[in-house]
Amino acid sequence: MEYLILKWVHILSAILLFGTGLGSAFYKFFTDRTGNVTAIAVTNRLVVIADWLFTTPTIIIQPITGFWMLHLLDMSLEPVWLWLSLALYLVAGICWLPVVVLQIRMRDLAQECAASQQPIAKEYHRMARTWFWLGVPAFFAMVAVVWLMVVKPI
Repeated sequence: MEYLILKWVHILSAILLFGTGLGSAFYKFFTDRTGNVTAIAVTNRLVVIADWLFTTPTIIIQPITGFWMLHLLDMSLEPVWLWLSLALYLVAGICWLPVVVLQIRMRDLAQECAASQQPIAKEYHRMARTWFWLGVPAFFAMVAVVWLMVVKPI
């Protein structure tokens, strides 16, 4: 029973990780294109909150529950799919860390622009492009991790 609960937590946290990341990216990407400074400020504030409430805990929960399940199943740490999954998870994490910093800076800049009723600064758009392009490899790395976890091909 302990294994099934752990597996449920692992899968649920993966869903929350994907859902929060994809949802935040979708709303932020399209809100940024409206030019509505107030909407951009609100969306950025909520993206930062979502990262702290959902993304950060799930990033911690994933490896803990994964290794715990391996322990309960008495599985070897030798399979290639496991190490490839961990490497891709690290790639996603390496992309995510600067994204967090960018999100906080964009949130603050958007709030300043909204408060002073100024258009969004060019610096914001530069950061938003970097944020987007860091998200692309992170997203595909996580898609590959989920595939490897389900299929365990090698």
